[in-house]
This record gives sequence, structure tokens and C-alpha cells, in this order.
Amino acid sequence: MNYPVLTSISLLLCSNVFMTFAWYAHLKELSHKPWIIAALISWGIALFEYLLQVPANRIGYTALSVGQLKIIQEVITLSIFVPFSIYYLREPLKLDYLWAGFCLCGAVYFMFREKL
Repeated sequence: MNYPVLTSISLLLCSNVFMTFAWYAHLKELSHKPWIIAALISWGIALFEYLLQVPANRIGYTALSVGQLKIIQEVITLSIFVPFSIYYLREPLKLDYLWAGFCLCGAVYFMFREKL
């Protein structure tokens, strides 16, 4: 794998941690606050996501198509979300996560098959 792809994936991994917290941490931490407070705090966290995600996609686009970048993002999203939901939000582990992962494997195959 080349430098732009590895850099893009690394930045997307970091970006997705911020995204997951921005989207879901308020359910646990701010459930007693008005929704506007949760939205503003989430927006502040999401700023850091975008500061990583935008350069990740720009760098990645030098070596990958938009579709490939999107599928990579979806794989990363599920890879970050599942542990987050289990360990941080204390949601039960569901077999559906495995099936969703298998579906994403198929999506990865179709988006990258030209390069295989």
C-alpha cells in the first residue's frame, strides 16, 4: 500500500473516533441536558473530525476513487462504532454487527476488484 492510502486511512481512523463521540456520546453523557446543548457540544467535537477527515479525503483521492474512499470510511465507521457501542454505551454485542461486517466485505470487494 502506498503513502497516500496509509495516510488517508490513519487520518480517517482518528477522524472517526471524533465523529462517533460527536454523534453518540451525548446519549450517555448529556441526556439530562437540553438537546441544543448536546448539539452544540457535538458540533464542537465534530470540528475536530472535519479537521482530520477533509485532509484524509484529499490525500486519499490522489490514489483512490471517491467510491473507494467512501467504502473505506464505512469499514472504519463500523470498526470504531461496534467497540464504542459495547464498551462506552454498554450496548449488547449483536450478531447483526457481524452480518453488517460481511456485507461491507462484499462492498470492499466490489469497489476494489479492479485493483485486485
